[in-house]
Amino acid sequence: MLAWVSVTTTSARQAWGIRPRVCGTSMSTGASAAAAVKPLAKPASGCFSSGPCKKRPGYVVTEALSEALLGRSHRAPVALERIQLALSETKRLLRIPEDYRVAIVPASDTGAMEMVMWSMLGPRPVDVCWWESFGQGWATDILKELRLEPPVREISAEYGSLPDLATVDPAHDVVFTWNGTTSGVCVPPGAEWISDTRTGITICDATSAVFAMDMPWNKIDVLTYSWQKVLGGEAAHGMLVLSPRAVERLESFDPPRPVPKIFRMTKKGKINEGLFQGSVINTVSMMCVEDYLDALRWVDSIGGLEGTMGRSRSNLAVFEDFVAKNDWIDFLAADPQSRSSTSVCFKFNRLDKDQVKRLTKLLEKEEAAFDIGSYRDAPPGIRVWCGATVEAADLKSFTEWLSWAHEYVFLESKK
Repeated sequence: MLAWVSVTTTSARQAWGIRPRVCGTSMSTGASAAAAVKPLAKPASGCFSSGPCKKRPGYVVTEALSEALLGRSHRAPVALERIQLALSETKRLLRIPEDYRVAIVPASDTGAMEMVMWSMLGPRPVDVCWWESFGQGWATDILKELRLEPPVREISAEYGSLPDLATVDPAHDVVFTWNGTTSGVCVPPGAEWISDTRTGITICDATSAVFAMDMPWNKIDVLTYSWQKVLGGEAAHGMLVLSPRAVERLESFDPPRPVPKIFRMTKKGKINEGLFQGSVINTVSMMCVEDYLDALRWVDSIGGLEGTMGRSRSNLAVFEDFVAKNDWIDFLAADPQSRSSTSVCFKFNRLDKDQVKRLTKLLEKEEAAFDIGSYRDAPPGIRVWCGATVEAADLKSFTEWLSWAHEYVFLESKK
């Protein structure tokens, strides 16, 4: 009945009467390309998308959602208890300080970031740091939509590099992504470039970093993320974490612009405490809440934050070993200190843009990897998700298929 959640598996295909694909039926099979030797075994899961991401190992939808309060109001006491549990477990597992507040908000990480920027930016100059498309998107919103009166400074770098974060002014508000999802470049551990005596607030989009990279909470005033990344949860719900300094900003600053209902975090000049106690701004999916709780239970079962960070680092290590042995591929992020362990991005030294597209289509046709093309604004290459829900064994198997696909496409061009 629920086989739709895993249609890439043999059992799901049988349940829906879907025939297995015949590999290579629509490909050119010239003699030179045929010289590439195809691997024998495929990854158990080729789900390497950078969002929505692979479900946790062993996920069975009927078990994970067996307690979901389908058909119940999110305001019912029993539903409110589940939402509150999601908030308290988030705080515990991420080791968020007691005096910080956590809320579920609309529209995924994007919604969380927008509500923060529209509600909090304006009283101080802003430094917006970006080095890939999502961070640049926040800069565009700040400059072209908010049109703040205080000056806005862009501190940016090309794909694959970090800007000079030491130039951030501690008297300014700063907006940045912890992990550049489309470039594979992240902030080095500790964020020492953020001053402990800052007077501005720090606003961090950490959607592809949370649960894979350690967050130094003393450096962060606002943090946002979504369930669909490292936890492999469902889309459309955002998470918002506020420090006491962020709350002070909300209570002391009245934005000189209209603020939509779904962005409002205060009432009569005071923080809306109900929002941080489970009384959400708009209706949440209780099915998605239950799925998030399932993911949090899994995190707890593998050792908490250390377990998820360790799995992600181990996944990156698979590729570090692979790249060291193959001169035709490189990380887009050259500096290991700022190389992402989740959204791992690669460039090819022998393939052009069209050949890279051919490679990704070939791997998908073979069902060895899905959704690994680089982001539309990024340089040509591939992006492979290495978050905690991905198995290292599947990545090792994928590298064999990647080698085969690269050789196939390269030789094909020599015909």
